[in-house]
Amino acid sequence: MDFLVTGLLAITWKQVVMYLIGIILIWLAIKKEYEPSLLLPMGFGAILVNLPFTGVINQYMEGVGEVNGILEWLFHIGIEASEALPILLFIGIGAMIDFGPLLSCPVMFLFGAAAQFGIFVALVIATLMGFDLKDAASIAIIGAADGPTSILVSQIFHSKYIGAIAVAAYSYMALVPIVQPFAIKLVTTKKERQIRMTYHPGEVSKELRIAFPIVVTFIVGLVSPSSVALVGFLMFGNLIRECGVLGTMSETAQNTLANLITLFLGITISFSMQAEAFVQVNTLLIMGIGLLAFIFDSIGGVLFAKIINLFSKTKINPMIGAAGISAFPMSSRVVQKLALKEDPQNILIMHAAGANVSGQIASVVAGGLIINLISSYL
Repeated sequence: MDFLVTGLLAITWKQVVMYLIGIILIWLAIKKEYEPSLLLPMGFGAILVNLPFTGVINQYMEGVGEVNGILEWLFHIGIEASEALPILLFIGIGAMIDFGPLLSCPVMFLFGAAAQFGIFVALVIATLMGFDLKDAASIAIIGAADGPTSILVSQIFHSKYIGAIAVAAYSYMALVPIVQPFAIKLVTTKKERQIRMTYHPGEVSKELRIAFPIVVTFIVGLVSPSSVALVGFLMFGNLIRECGVLGTMSETAQNTLANLITLFLGITISFSMQAEAFVQVNTLLIMGIGLLAFIFDSIGGVLFAKIINLFSKTKINPMIGAAGISAFPMSSRVVQKLALKEDPQNILIMHAAGANVSGQIASVVAGGLIINLISSYL
């Protein structure tokens, strides 16, 4: 029984806090169904890495020497050494996305760009609050509403807050149905939310669907080389979907591959949730800045749509701008739900979907631009 007593006495109050955080994440995943494929493994992993003398991280054993822990090994190989897990996940994400609504209405590209406004607001706020420029940039990417991009940028900059950033990014992605309606109503009137938009879908040929991922990869590679890994793998997944000759592989990428990598990514990132590094005031600040980034993403997109309306005869429902964040398809569904609440016959889903998929591209490009910008100042 001595080993049990030794283990219990070795538990610190910070580790107890992490147990509670782990349980909360598991509860959110199961009870509320908030990003369960990520929050559940992250929550369980947070408990695993904070057990006294845990074998999932590297430990020194008397008479044996250093013994490698599986989660620490996965973190070093899958995230730290090559960022393989978040990048490979983009193959599955790309295979899930239908860019048809965007290609039939290319103007929606603008809303994807405008809805990254929160990233730059968060960068300024984090810098003013005293965070190191690399950490501030990593925190700001929470505003991309894109978990894998947040993890990737944090790792490239070797941020010591990668665990808190990952938790914030995925938690707020799950809370889009709560956060976005608040942000949208903050800067729109009921009359603006009732604006109807006629959908005139243009015909999108198979050739265009195939050419699109190739052209986007080439252009982004020239404009933002640091984004190539992210955009390239996203577009590669989409090319698998659209080529028409790899149906089985497309289904595998969308389901088996994406689910497995998401599972491994969630539990692997928990290595960075060790109590001593995670339980600190800065974690709360990061969560607060991340929330502001999400809110300003939506506000930026909405205000951009309102500016366009000043010069356009055909009015755009400003809520479409909020759908330009990367949280697909949640954001477009939120916009449609709000539209129906204001006007039961107002159908905006296709416009919102176009803006939403453009946000997928814009978020990874923004991540690359942040890497380029910050690197040039270091």
